Amino acid sequence: MPESSELLDADLEAVRRRLSANEKRVLLALQEQAGVAVPDDVVGSHGFKVLAEVMSAASWLADKGLVEVEEDKTVLVSLDEEGRLHAEKGLPERRALRALEGPGRMAMGELVKSGAIVGHETSIALGWLKRKGWADISKADGDTILTLKKEATNAPPGPDEALLARLAGGEEPADALDAKALQELKGRKGLVKEREVTERKLRLTPLGEVVVEPGLEVGEEVVQLTPELIASGKWKEVEIRPYDVTAFAPTASGGKPHPLTTLIQEIRDVFVEMGFAEIAGDYVESAFWNMDVLFIPQDHPAREMQDTFYLAKPQKVDVDATLLDRIAAVHESGGDTGSRGWGGTFDKDTSRKGLLRTHTTVGTIRYLSERPDEAARVFSIGRVFRNETMDATHLPEFHQIEGIIKEPGANFRMLVGILKEFYHRMGFPKVRVRPAYFPYTEPSMEIEVFYNGKWMELGGSGIFRPEVCLPLGVKDPVCAWGLGLERLAMMRFGLTDIRDLYVSDVDWLRDSPIERR
Repeated sequence: MPESSELLDADLEAVRRRLSANEKRVLLALQEQAGVAVPDDVVGSHGFKVLAEVMSAASWLADKGLVEVEEDKTVLVSLDEEGRLHAEKGLPERRALRALEGPGRMAMGELVKSGAIVGHETSIALGWLKRKGWADISKADGDTILTLKKEATNAPPGPDEALLARLAGGEEPADALDAKALQELKGRKGLVKEREVTERKLRLTPLGEVVVEPGLEVGEEVVQLTPELIASGKWKEVEIRPYDVTAFAPTASGGKPHPLTTLIQEIRDVFVEMGFAEIAGDYVESAFWNMDVLFIPQDHPAREMQDTFYLAKPQKVDVDATLLDRIAAVHESGGDTGSRGWGGTFDKDTSRKGLLRTHTTVGTIRYLSERPDEAARVFSIGRVFRNETMDATHLPEFHQIEGIIKEPGANFRMLVGILKEFYHRMGFPKVRVRPAYFPYTEPSMEIEVFYNGKWMELGGSGIFRPEVCLPLGVKDPVCAWGLGLERLAMMRFGLTDIRDLYVSDVDWLRDSPIERR
């Protein structure tokens, strides 16, 4: 907006014509009140009914440089529930001091029995008696002994108590109170509470004074032409407000899929384009399919409660007895696979335990067991569950991208090529693999992409071991992988905390692009 001197050379009438009726009313109300007014004082004058009308018009005037909206924020302090109780009866250490002034020495148990303090106040009273130097604290016969200090007799109220008494009279501005005493009370749970109050003033700018000086006529205005106005010819009789194409307008945000949903669909499209079909599985599984069939030893740490969610209902899941015997033999001695197995005794009851799946590989291995002689290129994207502590990089519930290639001649080089091609299509030009260990694949590898100047690990893969395939009748090589979705999403969306993917941050959801790569 030009300065007033520049505007005088321009068309002032054009500026006035762009003012809405409410904007004109605000300018006239400010002119009548010497250029400055509290918004509440403007309500009721010039046809305003509610404060929101005044503030909306004032915001537009501020954007046009005709009005300044001044804000003065004040923090008000008042007593909270615990504070009101202490203002009436005294702080716990003051009540304890009064009880001590008679005998001079008391056990903590006697002090509580006296009614001076209640049970949950004992540690508070002890801490503040020591901090304020009112009593010595010692131990005798298994009890805590309080001994009154001579100088504490008839101790006058401290600044914190004086402030407590002052606030008992009502709410006070924080900047009018003893800052140190207020900080002490704020450090004690439930004594005081704060609220911020904003006082606003509207002030005419020099430019606004020039615009309103000759007076403004407030009449009926039309902001939108209707068929009725045009057909009746009334458009000739009303004032049509000009459009300001440079004025601020809020962004219109429509509904759209969650960014994670969009990413999942993008991954799905990439695998389908590469010739894979999608499969799905159940969340509830048995330990047999989730771990035993995958040749994970029964004493593996992943089976402990800290890693696996075992279920009360169903606590047990039925397992095919013949297949259970076959898998038990593989674990104990290797069965007919040529392996020596893990040794020891296989516990069939452990196999029947119900749990929430810890990986989507359980769905893949079920798929293979039902089609041992068919070639397969399949993938799945599903939720898995692990009893992990939630932090910036871990969640107890997350997604895994699973896939296999089963066909004659499938090999490690093919696996590397497929995964590199997948991540290239997902927008990562630099991809590498490195050796790893997993109980059910050999050889095994982890796949990494180069992001933000460093290599980031995104998942594991390998060739299923004979101990996994042969008991199910699968004779062709099986290339398999399990990749993390959330970590990929963090890199795609520029996040540093995995939890942000599931927090309902409306601004982030609104601003996220809808298109897929």
